Amino acid sequence: MKRLPVGVIGVGALGRHHARHLATSPDATLIGVHDIDLARGREVADGVGTRFFPDVDALLSAVEAVTVAVPTPVHAEVGIHALDRGKAVLMEKPLASSLADADRLIRSAEKNGVPLQVGHVERFNRALRAARPYLGDVRYFESTRLAPFQPRGTEVAVILDLMIHDLDLVLHLSRGADTVDVRASGVAVLTPHIDVANARVEFAGGAVANITASRVARERVRKLRMFQSNGYFSLDLGSGTGVFMRLKTDRPLGNGTHLEDVVDAIPIEAPNQDALNEELKSFVRSVRGEQDSVVTGAEGRAALALALRVSDAVAVR
Repeated sequence: MKRLPVGVIGVGALGRHHARHLATSPDATLIGVHDIDLARGREVADGVGTRFFPDVDALLSAVEAVTVAVPTPVHAEVGIHALDRGKAVLMEKPLASSLADADRLIRSAEKNGVPLQVGHVERFNRALRAARPYLGDVRYFESTRLAPFQPRGTEVAVILDLMIHDLDLVLHLSRGADTVDVRASGVAVLTPHIDVANARVEFAGGAVANITASRVARERVRKLRMFQSNGYFSLDLGSGTGVFMRLKTDRPLGNGTHLEDVVDAIPIEAPNQDALNEELKSFVRSVRGEQDSVVTGAEGRAALALALRVSDAVAVR
């Protein structure tokens, strides 16, 4: 099968990594990149050995698919422009800045019969991939995502910038259970928007998620803990490693003096693959018809809807 001609729209802090991976893809040909910052666009294009397109329509005419990594407030405008040209789109998270815009994107993709995938890259985290064989009915999620301050992403609250990664994971791992209650608090520290937030989300059936996100931390932390009836997971999403502490079946409870007497500690390990590269490969395969989109427009909308509920819960406090 021929290599897929692709382009990248927006080559800032994240989009330049899209271009870097696509430039070396065995299944795609990076035709070029576009950015409204002409100097940055040319710099990235030169760095990965592709062409810079100052005119986005010229780029769209030369490709079958694009990844879009522009600021969130213009996701809908840029994405719909590409979709209406019949081009498949991988839209960086969040899908849009409002549910109305998310719906417009989804309708455009459906009308034009092209894939719309959303860039929730943590779905491709190797720790989660390795944990899947042991996952059951998770009853409690505890997520902590901390990052040092940087200007990128501060046009929206930390809930849409960072927390939405974990909201998407919890929705995915809870298998689409309805959300019945959301409570949250947060504070703006360095920007006009919320920079630190905590949310408690309750799902139908009783599962609960406690999620914290901050973009004003001293160090970077990405931890996810999950508790189910036969044990618990402690995953480091940053390193892609973790452990599953599973209850032993051959030793009755109460017959031991240490944790190790009643549980097996199973290392969570997977091949060291770059999550963004895996996401881009999955997008190329979906455009070529080899698989379904891993994170559909509908799933991206669901994560956005929950993030906006968290934002509303913070606002009413």
